[in-house]
Amino acid sequence: MRWPRTLAARLALIFFSGLVLAYGLSFGSQFYERYQTGRDVMLGNLETDVSTAVALLDRLPAEERAAWLPMLERRNYRYRLDEGLPGKPIETAEAPMAANTIQRAVGERFPLRFESIPGPTPHFQAHLRLSDGRPLTLDVTPGPIPVAKWLPVVLLVQLALLLFCTWVAVRMAIRPLTRLAHAVDHLDPDSPGPQLDEHGPQEVVYAARAFNALQDRIAAYLKERIQLLAAISHDLQTPITRMKLRVEQMDTSTERERLWSDLNEMQHLVKEGVAYARSMDGGSEAVCRVDLDAFLDSLVCDYQDSGQAVSLEGSSGVLLETRPHALRRVLGNLIDNALKFGGSAHLEVQPDVQGKVQVRVLDNGPGIPEDALVEVFKPFYRVESSRNRSTGGTGLGLAIAQQLSLALGGQLSLQNRESGGLCAQLELRPAP
Repeated sequence: MRWPRTLAARLALIFFSGLVLAYGLSFGSQFYERYQTGRDVMLGNLETDVSTAVALLDRLPAEERAAWLPMLERRNYRYRLDEGLPGKPIETAEAPMAANTIQRAVGERFPLRFESIPGPTPHFQAHLRLSDGRPLTLDVTPGPIPVAKWLPVVLLVQLALLLFCTWVAVRMAIRPLTRLAHAVDHLDPDSPGPQLDEHGPQEVVYAARAFNALQDRIAAYLKERIQLLAAISHDLQTPITRMKLRVEQMDTSTERERLWSDLNEMQHLVKEGVAYARSMDGGSEAVCRVDLDAFLDSLVCDYQDSGQAVSLEGSSGVLLETRPHALRRVLGNLIDNALKFGGSAHLEVQPDVQGKVQVRVLDNGPGIPEDALVEVFKPFYRVESSRNRSTGGTGLGLAIAQQLSLALGGQLSLQNRESGGLCAQLELRPAP
């Protein structure tokens, strides 16, 4: 037997099985006690009734006995004034309890002979002769102890109640664990989720408080590290600028050019570090309503005016409630990457069936290995085969775009095109 895969199913199976077993034992013991009591009462009544009926028929005149038979007849046995039906003699060891009871009732006064009568309804007969020598047959059809018709209904109702109580108990026990697992699964340092409800049983409250404290500590830790990164990056700009001024005063030489190139690279890296630190707090910009088509057209025109090969196709016809500077930075990083590694950028915009808007930035570059499509969103990660230091990449462009996309409530993803190149897709939700 294999256990169910979910904890709720396992707990429900254990609780319900235990309750049904306990209830079954209780019901079985009560039913057996009732069976014994009912059997003793029935056999006692049979013994009294048979002894009385046989004594009465023995004292009545022969011609009056037939008139009394209907009054002496019962549900499971009746009297006959003849030799009865032919049958098979019953051994003493195999005699039913009713036969032993009849033996105790009249056996001392009248010799008895028991026979089993075959047929659709098996029964037995007790044969005796009255004081005047006439035969008397007691035909007995044993039957089960009657059970009230409402008893099975009550049993089913009780089992249903047990099942319902088990479901409620398991649901109450599993719900806090499910909420905690859901919160942990969606724990994102970049966008902390809502606090867990700190109400309920003591253990649930303790777990919720521990998780909320953990989430706050993670957020505070990351905020401290981002502030440290921003501070270091900002403070480095001043000494780098002084170093560049000093290099400018040097005589022209190969070493001067190399030093100047290194300083430019350091300055670019510092600026990207500051930008990344600011992107972690992308929600600080005020939200406003923007016409997406006009926004994209203005962005593409700015690139075209500077002589860049950037084009736009499609329209959405929707308004966005977004942070325009953050959105421009996201799309600008994607377009810059497309221009840098593909030589051109082609934008496509269209709404999808779920009511969202998809903005794609396509290029004809070398693409990205499949196993690195997620890794490139990590800070300072670069695909060395094509995006190395010589290209000016710092490994922060896509990380910044990803952070700002989350701040905008969007979703950024990358995939390689079948025809070659990369497709960067930004999914946005229109304003209500």
